[in-house]
Amino acid sequence: MKPDSRFLRQATTFWANVRAISETAGYTERGKGVVKAPTLSEMLSAMNTRDLGVEHIVDKKGKPTDLGNDLVAYFSYRAKVLNDHVEPRLMDVKRAKAEFNKLRKALKPTPDCPMPMNKQKKAKKAAAYLTCMVNMIVEAHSKGFQCDYDPQALTTVTSNGAPLGTLSRRMDGAFLSTVNPIAIWEIKEYYHTTTFGSRVADGVYETLLDGMELAELNKCEGVDVLHYLILDSHYTWWESGGRPYLCRILDAMHMGYIDEVLFGYEVIERLPAIVRQWVRAAKTRKQVD
Repeated sequence: MKPDSRFLRQATTFWANVRAISETAGYTERGKGVVKAPTLSEMLSAMNTRDLGVEHIVDKKGKPTDLGNDLVAYFSYRAKVLNDHVEPRLMDVKRAKAEFNKLRKALKPTPDCPMPMNKQKKAKKAAAYLTCMVNMIVEAHSKGFQCDYDPQALTTVTSNGAPLGTLSRRMDGAFLSTVNPIAIWEIKEYYHTTTFGSRVADGVYETLLDGMELAELNKCEGVDVLHYLILDSHYTWWESGGRPYLCRILDAMHMGYIDEVLFGYEVIERLPAIVRQWVRAAKTRKQVD
């Protein structure tokens, strides 16, 4: 999923309001299992509850300001896209296994394509389905270009061969490599997780940190590293407390900290085209070099 251009490049005040209102009015509709879109009156109530002003949202006659209209539009968009587009694409372990087997049969990955196992034990021990699907699709569409499927080094961007910036965390994949990559990605699959714990929540904040660091680097001349987040597990992200964090992920993407998020089945729908985009960039870079 790409960000909606209407909400890119919003001022920091916009996102300050989004966070404050979301926290107080709530991210979800209680008892309904869906993401909430706060109404204008609910937005005002949330601001009053926190002793915050409302004049920036409505004028003296109670008419929405431009910012107020933008907030209403964003909350409506966020709820609709998560409820109608994302939720159906989040897979459980049974569906993920079926899609993994179907993809492996269709793509016939080479022996060099990494097919890691998950970190579960006994009966739950199996292929890391989402990661394996990502690896198979990248291999199938990368036209022989180099890819680091399991980086054991921090991502570094250079200028004239010297490090210009190095990220704080290792990524889950880098195309072409961890030095001056065209794209990097993180994968968060939690098919066997039974509760939405702090480990999952921390992963969202880690992605935000990565995105903030990369956004600073991308301000430098000649630097343009694409950042992707790939996640799945219907139970974890939808049924077990994950919906507010999906909202935060969408916020982060529109703040410019993630170029695109692939939710579950979107890996199959979108990743081939994305990899072809990387290949075009790699060919252009090769010509320049």
